[in-house]
Amino acid sequence: MSDASDPRDRDEVARVLRSINDCWLTGKPQEMAGYLHNDMAMVLPGFAGRVDGASAVIAGYEDFCNNAHVHEYEERDLRIDVYDNTAVASYTFQMVYEREGMRYSSSGRDLFVFNRDAGAWLAAWRTMLDIAEEPMS
Repeated sequence: MSDASDPRDRDEVARVLRSINDCWLTGKPQEMAGYLHNDMAMVLPGFAGRVDGASAVIAGYEDFCNNAHVHEYEERDLRIDVYDNTAVASYTFQMVYEREGMRYSSSGRDLFVFNRDAGAWLAAWRTMLDIAEEPMS
């Protein structure tokens, strides 16, 4: 199946994704509400559970922001595929953060599914794959 979508759709999904990440990276996860579908689902790594609803997803980001400090964050290999009103975006990430006085190195792949609703691209589903997290000395 080929991706014959308008490049502007991919650009808009990339902009929305960047905005979502900017919200939590600047410690303002509540500001991402306008970028999330009301019924968004966050599937925990390893499919170990899920969080349902935009408010609950934002609460998870708030918990991280209130209890951790990100020292380094980098994304690479962004790929966005758009088909009609659905888009799938994934990228690899590397992060160094501190929680309770301990630094951690974390890496993996973020995977988002977006839905175009009334012309706006909204994140509807997210999970993280290939997570590797280690304490740093």
